[in-house]
Amino acid sequence: MEMLRVTFPISGVHTYWFVPPFVAFVISFFTSMGGVSGAFLLLPFQMSVLGFTTPSVSSTNFLYNLVGIPAGVYRYIKEGRMAWPLAACMVFGTFPGVLLGYIIRVKYLPDPREFKFFVGLVLLYIGYRLIRGIRKNPARRPSNITGEFRITDVRFSLTRMSFRFMKEEVSFNFLAVFFLSLVVGVIGGIYGIGGGSIIAPILVSIFDIPVYVVSGAVLLGTFMTSVSGLVFYSLITLNGTTAPPDWALGILFGIGGLFGMYFGARAQRYFNERTIKLILAFVILLVSLRYILQFFK
Repeated sequence: MEMLRVTFPISGVHTYWFVPPFVAFVISFFTSMGGVSGAFLLLPFQMSVLGFTTPSVSSTNFLYNLVGIPAGVYRYIKEGRMAWPLAACMVFGTFPGVLLGYIIRVKYLPDPREFKFFVGLVLLYIGYRLIRGIRKNPARRPSNITGEFRITDVRFSLTRMSFRFMKEEVSFNFLAVFFLSLVVGVIGGIYGIGGGSIIAPILVSIFDIPVYVVSGAVLLGTFMTSVSGLVFYSLITLNGTTAPPDWALGILFGIGGLFGMYFGARAQRYFNERTIKLILAFVILLVSLRYILQFFK
């Protein structure tokens, strides 16, 4: 089995070559159903299990998004569940935030211990939003609702967007989503996740947008902001250095994510959204509590 172990030169990670794609596949299969790439769970895996704790771990997460997300996005577009105006709003909101997040990560959070504490707080908030959404909203499931399983009658302006999905009229404040995306971009830029894992549960629980609609738009928004995040980390020098990704490791994670997100998006219609949220909330809270407690030891 030792012949299957490899050492990645940039990160120094030493593990079996099949571990990164396998872990990414399992994580992304479930998280992509909620519009989340799974990068927010891959980061603690890289830091705690693989021992990858430099700022480059964030850019490696962005690389994973770039390789893995297109398959899931393709599936949502093919099924007619891509809310294009919503995706564009999130892209324009998060783009400047990602740059600011990168600056904060490199200049003020280079210590892994402090960064893990920050990660724990972010994950704790995500878990709280998921649990609150589960209690607040009844679980939708396509098999229990009549109507076409695709977005129709899209209308939007600078202030509001509305559309029909499964015979339901969905409407929300467009500007509110934009400013939310701006804040999430800062957090996502620090964390190396594109912000999708933060904004998706908020859109579902506060704005009451069906998770079957949110998923495609959030994944596309995460993909676009991950492009800028990868560029910032790789090319912009702060404190005399850049933080490029571990390309080989990131691509291996991305290959697993590619298949996981495609099959996750395809299987989404057969899963009750409450089940997906419960699984995510359980994992997120475990990881967040571990990272918060380690800060005080």
